[in-house]
Amino acid sequence: MNVSKVKYTIWAADRARAVSFYQSVFGAEVEKQNPHVIDLNVGGTTISIHGGGEGKQTWTGITFSTDDVVIGAQEVVAAGGKCAREPQEENGEAPHLAMCEDTEGNQIMLSRPRS
Repeated sequence: MNVSKVKYTIWAADRARAVSFYQSVFGAEVEKQNPHVIDLNVGGTTISIHGGGEGKQTWTGITFSTDDVVIGAQEVVAAGGKCAREPQEENGEAPHLAMCEDTEGNQIMLSRPRS
């Protein structure tokens, strides 16, 4: 099998709100759109926002790598998302994980490389 591209599709009750969230927090750029789906490029990966979501909390498995998960978590909340708890230090190191949620209930993770 020759795979030319991988994209990840998530559901949104409000596609415009979801797109705004990913643009403001992660610098997403619109690749293409139609009446049902908007494809965003985030860090070279496509995240497809599909309409018709119910806004229910859903684990996506999507992880965004960033240098500072504390600041990242603050940006998620400022854009209307949620974080279940503040990122915590671990074994004396700065936090490396933040469990968050976008405006549509899609759970995402922020991580930073460990030292």
